[in-house]
Amino acid sequence: MRKINVLEFISLDGVIQGPGGPEEDTSGGFAYGGWTSPHSDTVSSAAIKKQMNLPFALLLGRRTFDIWARFWPQHNDIWPAVNTATKYVASNTLTSHEWQPSVFLSGDVAEKIATIKRQEGTDLHVYGSANLVQTLLKHDLVDAFWLKIFPVTLGGGKRLFADGTIPAAFKMTESTVTSKGVIIVNYERAGAVPTGSV
Repeated sequence: MRKINVLEFISLDGVIQGPGGPEEDTSGGFAYGGWTSPHSDTVSSAAIKKQMNLPFALLLGRRTFDIWARFWPQHNDIWPAVNTATKYVASNTLTSHEWQPSVFLSGDVAEKIATIKRQEGTDLHVYGSANLVQTLLKHDLVDAFWLKIFPVTLGGGKRLFADGTIPAAFKMTESTVTSKGVIIVNYERAGAVPTGSV
């Protein structure tokens, strides 16, 4: 069985929109695109490269796929594995694309992803894809969060956790703090939410 790992750049107030650049995702009037770049250092670069070099297939929303399909085929020298990895794309309108190998999922996307997850194969990595992540959370399909938490608040924008998130417990499996104050932390699913009294 495959795992679904959600990899996100996230602000202190939970925003995951437009981390990479000013024009990445301006929907809803978002004006802070590229908010992660001032916080790069050797520790964060090493952590990102480590994750990029793991075996993976991609699970992406339509907007993230569109952004990546314009960028990564021209930058094979940076991350060759992204071009050869299978890309599962949640979209009700896109059915084919020249960036291959790609598989397009429409209709009951959650059920189709659950079926893919039950198959043998490499783990599925989700980058960005804010709307798709909400679907995964509502259907309890996320196995791990690999987060880079940045020391900024953005006030508004697409958030990692929204209404409909299934209650779940997680355990920390890895963490570090960079010189720029970015917390790099991995959480894996750990069953139901424990409760008790103080």
